Amino acid sequence: MMDIFKNKAAKTNTTPRLSILVPFYHDDPALLLNDLLVQAQAAGHTEILIYDDGTGNANVNARLKNTAKKSTAPIKLFFARKNKGRSYARNYLKSQAQAEWVLFLDADMRPEEVHFLDDYLAEINADTSDIIFGGFTVPKKKQSSETELHRVFSKTSDCLSALERSKNGAQYVCSSNLCVRSAILDAEPFDTGFAGWGWEDSEWAARVAVKFRLKHADIPALHLGLETTETMLSRFKNSANNYVRFTNAHPELAKTLTLYRLSKKLKNVPGQQLVRPSLKFLVRTNAMPTKIRLFALKLWRASWYADSVP
Repeated sequence: MMDIFKNKAAKTNTTPRLSILVPFYHDDPALLLNDLLVQAQAAGHTEILIYDDGTGNANVNARLKNTAKKSTAPIKLFFARKNKGRSYARNYLKSQAQAEWVLFLDADMRPEEVHFLDDYLAEINADTSDIIFGGFTVPKKKQSSETELHRVFSKTSDCLSALERSKNGAQYVCSSNLCVRSAILDAEPFDTGFAGWGWEDSEWAARVAVKFRLKHADIPALHLGLETTETMLSRFKNSANNYVRFTNAHPELAKTLTLYRLSKKLKNVPGQQLVRPSLKFLVRTNAMPTKIRLFALKLWRASWYADSVP
């Protein structure tokens, strides 16, 4: 079941150049929506679609409706009554988009620059690519002790320039700030066989990068939804099945990844599972040097993945 709300601007027959798609689950996309509206109303040629994947927070959804009613930019809101997962949410949003290009943004992101949408529209008009990943950043300063490990992890591993990301192509693509031709998603939708967190966007990127023109651009979005240390431990532990689904789909790519090689090595170490309590202790200990905590976190993930990799 789905409840749908469209503001007056969304009921016109004007076809946008870019559809901005924001799925969320237990997040509040209000700040992102406000930022997007400032830019969308100035840039034009855009529509905004937001999908609540079963959160059902009446206060959040009422605020979204109120904002949409006041906006002159086209906005469509979709409120699912049951959670169906990230891949389903993205595929559904895409099915409702009108533009030839769609821009996926996570609800906990915010445009880094005031010309964020203008930059994407310029790339679209240049017509030199089929998929554009703009990259992301994290706050420059520590937000809290509980989220500091995630901030440093992302800053050192994921927050790279377009030039740095381009060296590894699909490896550094994620759907938190991803612009793509709509027709590509018709041909190659996200795999709904992934359950829970992790790897569905990596699998999709690996699949389409060999068929279409992928461009890494410097159009970053700021990631504000940093996870706690406990959440990271849980997600890394529970995403092993998703990781195996990814590696089974792209075995040659997997062999080039450090995480895969480490997991394979650990698989052959007798009793490697016994080290996990010590790794968890190191990760949780805020007084420990961050480099040691990061190293322990990566080993923790590889240890759990080692149980599942062939």
